[in-house]
Amino acid sequence: MTRPRSSIHALLIGTALVSAPIALSTVMVTPAHALFGFGDIVFDPSNYAENVLQAARALEQINNQIQSLQNEAQMLINQARNLASLPYSSLQQFQQSVQRTQQLLGQAQRIAFDVQEIDQIFSQQYSNMDLSMSDQALVDLARERWGNTVGALQDAMRVQAGVVGNIETQRTELSALVGESQGATGALQAAQAGNQILALQAQQLADLTALLAANGRADALSAAEQAAAAEQGREQRRRFLEPGAGYQPGDAQMFPGGN
Repeated sequence: MTRPRSSIHALLIGTALVSAPIALSTVMVTPAHALFGFGDIVFDPSNYAENVLQAARALEQINNQIQSLQNEAQMLINQARNLASLPYSSLQQFQQSVQRTQQLLGQAQRIAFDVQEIDQIFSQQYSNMDLSMSDQALVDLARERWGNTVGALQDAMRVQAGVVGNIETQRTELSALVGESQGATGALQAAQAGNQILALQAQQLADLTALLAANGRADALSAAEQAAAAEQGREQRRRFLEPGAGYQPGDAQMFPGGN
């Protein structure tokens, strides 16, 4: 038996109404990370976001490593600068100045800076004089002592001139060392410049020591000469004031061959 057309239409509408809520519920519960298809390509938003986040983290790590390498490179550069040696040295000039002063001291006249020689000459000419020698011998000895004093004074002035001559060299070297110290690229160069400035001060102290020694030598010989001269003067005055044998009369012949 065949159903009427109106009955078939009514059955299709009823079936559609029953299945519509089921399809709607299926669409509404689909999760946000559902896959979307574009032909043969499948796009997952959640996976894409995770990949972007991992790539950002990897890029940040690379940047950190690059910064770390740059810091290490700068540290090595600074260490190299700190270990760099100063390209300037004043040692030769200082040694030459000290050598010139030593040569002047070594050229001391008569009584040099030698302990044994000083003891020997002082024993002979100053402290243990033989006052029983003749007047002429005493005069000669006084001249010898006077020569010692004059020679010492000349030596002192020569040392003074040498020390003054070293001032210009010291000024030039000090200016150069201060410039090198201010332009030092590292700690080692600055320290070496400072050490050379200390060496300059040591050289100046050496000049001062030589000057004091030369002046002290001249003063000592002058004082010793005065003391010896005073002792010799007393002896010569005693001889002059000592009564002699007096006048003894005798025959005199005025004209040779006469009666």
